[in-house]
Amino acid sequence: MRADVSWFARLGVDQGLFTRAQCLALRRELGEGAQLMDFAQHIIDTGVIEDIALLEKLADIAMNKAPFGRPEIDPFADDTAVVNPVGNISLGSKGAPMPEFDILGWLEKTDEFLTENLTELLRSSSRFGASDVHFTAGSPPFLRRRREILALAEQPLTAEQALRLNTVFLTSHQKQVYLDKKDLDYALSLGPTSRYRVNLMFHKQGSSGSYRMIASRIPRLDDIGLRNLDTVRKLLTYHNGLILVTGPVGSGKTTTLAALIAELNETREDHIITVEDPIEIVQPARRCNVTQREVGPHTKTFATALKGALREDPDVIVIGELRDLETMEMAITAAETGHLVIGTMHTSDAATTLNRLLDVFPSGQQPQIRASVAESLRGVLCQRLLPAMDGGLVLASELLIGNTAVANLIRDGKTQGLRNVMETGSREGMCLMENVIFDLYQRGKIDPEIARSQISSRALKAKISI
Repeated sequence: MRADVSWFARLGVDQGLFTRAQCLALRRELGEGAQLMDFAQHIIDTGVIEDIALLEKLADIAMNKAPFGRPEIDPFADDTAVVNPVGNISLGSKGAPMPEFDILGWLEKTDEFLTENLTELLRSSSRFGASDVHFTAGSPPFLRRRREILALAEQPLTAEQALRLNTVFLTSHQKQVYLDKKDLDYALSLGPTSRYRVNLMFHKQGSSGSYRMIASRIPRLDDIGLRNLDTVRKLLTYHNGLILVTGPVGSGKTTTLAALIAELNETREDHIITVEDPIEIVQPARRCNVTQREVGPHTKTFATALKGALREDPDVIVIGELRDLETMEMAITAAETGHLVIGTMHTSDAATTLNRLLDVFPSGQQPQIRASVAESLRGVLCQRLLPAMDGGLVLASELLIGNTAVANLIRDGKTQGLRNVMETGSREGMCLMENVIFDLYQRGKIDPEIARSQISSRALKAKISI
């Protein structure tokens, strides 16, 4: 494409006015030699943007930049940053420049100036391939890229600087809540394709903020690297029961959960209610009616939201996190009474998941809860994100299916026998995490040292050569 068109597209994508996919679609329709005005007119004609004055401003900037060459990150180039749904991590373009951060220059200016520059910093960090950006008092601002921490500046942030950076995006109400409670979780939207999950807190030296990149498109089951997809899809055909998605922090649970919701949204005609903290990936209604609620703005707790959801005629209930006894108890009850319930937990494998779920209940309730879980459990999907040989990340996922043998073990309190059932249940689609990781090693997806560090079986370790 012409340099001025490339600049126009780059500016529009950076501002969140339209997506790279829309740019590529227009290129296919107009051809490589399209003029800038033709490109802009098609943007208007297709209803992507109605603000003509804003488009004219972008066009003027693009024409001024074009004589000096094409943008370094060209939205029409094959290696431009694209979204990888696994773990909400963006894979940056080849040679994407390190984001620039000028602490003193930005903090001396107005809040509007600071907001504009922080917005560009977050977007450029995503293009660079970062998964998170951090502003913490007492430390230099830094980002995380493929699990590596990279400093954005040399000098640490003062308490005053960190507080201003972490509150500049907040409404007056959010800021008051943060200052009063010393903690705040919210979703930050900087345009239709730029969303971030933000956690703010205070520590001994002042304010601290973590900004997690959220995928700009709804992930699909086929794209995120899950094993035994046919079995996973079969779980989504049930009209009642409990499905658990588990894994440590940063293992891509949010992405998997969003992909499961999207699959339901395209294959069923039901009412889906989600309870999230915060809402990360927005799910527009397709074949299903999707109601998304956020803890804080829309409801006080997961438990109160779940209680209310049961009165809203849902078919599917999605719980962002099963974190307390009341929420777990109501989720199990809902799964027994004709609802498909999908929830997440921070556990490392299927056996640990079930032990955590069951042991939270008082001993007097144990027999009843074990019987309820044995009857309602449909499946447990545990996952991890591992460093890949190509520098990115690869998903390793374990799958437990709630068959008769599993139900008997749960009912009898013998969850230590789940491993044997999973090893012999491969025909039903079950798979053990260690076997999946060993398979990734054999296929050359992960480094031998990474494989050995994730496997406890001596027999499998002996087959890995370093």
